[in-house]
Amino acid sequence: MRHPGPPRFTSVGEPVELAPRAPDPDADYTWTVADAPDGAAASVPDDPVVEFAPAEPGTYRLRLDGPTRTFSQTVRVFPDERRPARFELHVDDLPVPASELESLCLVSHFNERLVGADRPVREGDTWAFETELPPGHYPYGFCIDDDLHDQVRDDLTVPGPGRPRVRLDATVDGDHVVVTAEPSAAVDSDRGDDDVDVEFFVDDRDSLPADAATVDGRTLRVPVEEAPDRLRVHGVAVGERHSVADTVDVRLGDEATGSESSVVRPNDPPEWAASPTVYEIFVRSFAGETPDTTFAELERRVPYLESLGVDCVWLTPVLESPTTHGYHVTNYFETASDLGSRAGFESFVDACHDAGIRVVFDLVINHTSRDHPFFQFFAAGVDDYDDHYLPRDNDVGAQYYFDWTHIPNLNFGSLAVRDWLLDVVDEWSGVVDGFRCDVAWGVPHGFWKEVHDRTPADFLLLDETIPRDPAYHESEFHMHYDTTLYGALRDVGAGDEPADAVLDAVEDARAVGFPDGAVHLRYVENHDEDRYLDECGAAPLRAAAATPFVLPGAPMIYYGQERGMTEYRGPMAWHDGDTDLTEFHRDLGALRDDHDVLRDGDVERIDYDAPDSAVAFARDDGDDRVVVALNFAADAASVTLPEPVDGTDLLSGDDVATGERSVAVSDAVVLRTE
Repeated sequence: MRHPGPPRFTSVGEPVELAPRAPDPDADYTWTVADAPDGAAASVPDDPVVEFAPAEPGTYRLRLDGPTRTFSQTVRVFPDERRPARFELHVDDLPVPASELESLCLVSHFNERLVGADRPVREGDTWAFETELPPGHYPYGFCIDDDLHDQVRDDLTVPGPGRPRVRLDATVDGDHVVVTAEPSAAVDSDRGDDDVDVEFFVDDRDSLPADAATVDGRTLRVPVEEAPDRLRVHGVAVGERHSVADTVDVRLGDEATGSESSVVRPNDPPEWAASPTVYEIFVRSFAGETPDTTFAELERRVPYLESLGVDCVWLTPVLESPTTHGYHVTNYFETASDLGSRAGFESFVDACHDAGIRVVFDLVINHTSRDHPFFQFFAAGVDDYDDHYLPRDNDVGAQYYFDWTHIPNLNFGSLAVRDWLLDVVDEWSGVVDGFRCDVAWGVPHGFWKEVHDRTPADFLLLDETIPRDPAYHESEFHMHYDTTLYGALRDVGAGDEPADAVLDAVEDARAVGFPDGAVHLRYVENHDEDRYLDECGAAPLRAAAATPFVLPGAPMIYYGQERGMTEYRGPMAWHDGDTDLTEFHRDLGALRDDHDVLRDGDVERIDYDAPDSAVAFARDDGDDRVVVALNFAADAASVTLPEPVDGTDLLSGDDVATGERSVAVSDAVVLRTE
């Protein structure tokens, strides 16, 4: 049994899950509310894993009694952020006559896309569903006859401010540990940065005497003589809403051993993952048309990955599964028999490491295959397995998302499930360099926080949250799917939005509350999406492919994107691929490697003159400044810039100047300013 983890931060109306860490499935655990704000009535269920949902804001302290120890955990509950939200569907927008409609339900990320969970009520000629949601953007669909493939889709924006942000830093200054906070107001807030408050919380896991910490505005100080060897401090910015918490982890030195004090920022990515070029391989298609993909065949193709300048390869699942894609896992402790042995997998990992390439492993723990023995036991009523999966609301069968009937959702309220899956984390975190966590949005935050603390210090955690959500950065994930840029690139490529929509997408990360240290995985396509070339055509592809490479974050290439493939999971186009496009991707990787400003520089809007198909912006890191121009149209665009530039394109080496401040842009150019 371990301490249940860091302080938790939530708001009224948003329950927070609390659970013992490293649990003994056979032990008894009890939660109680030990301290609550004056006048607040709060309780917790009599279960080892609970959802705490107080109706009043304030700071609560809960006690966890276990078989060997008692722990305390702080929960800070902020005021209710929710606002009225109304989803409507008019009868004229139905794809079938109203008289033929058998059922109707609403699906969106706020209800975890559970078919049938929320049903609208008919009001005259309109079906409406009313609820309360935090400010934000909510794509949704009304499912006709509960069919996910027959939806009427739309978007709803719940008005209200975005989140503020905060960064903590710490030093050991003489005889004090000093923690400083730098908050920033929400992008759309009426408040300035100086008007944002900061709340500090010392981690419940670190023994600090009462009143040892003093706070003066945005600085917390702790005398070294009273501080424990390890001191974790969390900070939250508070404006109209509260921020994602930031954390500093201070390890005090010891004169007796000669060790020096150190400060770690655990929310920041490992150094190698701050801006890597990622290559996703859909495993069983990578060897080509005729050979079966095995780990040995993957290893033989490492030189190709090396030639692309790849820093990190993400493999779709490689564990035992009856499916080609591998996301229906039947054994978490064995590699897939058709791919090869564990020794073969580790040999592939070693070959990647020898080439300077890290390996990310697809971790699929929201669900299992329904052919997994544990689900078979659950379905057949075997004792000790009746709590392993979530039951459906009607108690018939197990819960599943979308129409994924073959992959039932695991129950993280079960200590046995948590213990089992933590063993899975331990089994593979020593083999690979990171996890890409499938359906991360379906797994409780508390479990991801435990995974974060359990994996090695230089281990990458990448989430699949759709749409992206800054809450998953709080002591959980370092890197996040950039679903916003993905959508913008599709809209621009289809001609539905002007090219400067890509800048709006980049700025959205700050607006929704992601801290600057969060890394965004920026991609044009992946294994779940149609190919960009197939959906948008050849004209915009090169500009779209270039976009992730000229923005901060982690650019990703989905296997075959660089070969001009149109089949989204088909055999890798080795013999008939687009070699010019492949070289273009190589040039993009080399460009990014050669110019630090493309990885680290700020993105700056500039005044420019160009058709809607083109966009220009600057990247500036204080030492270097370049201007980037992208053109998504078939014909070259003339772009007039607001500042003089060297006319030689750093990407192609060509002279693209057509005037004193004008350049011709076929797809992408990067130019030094004069």
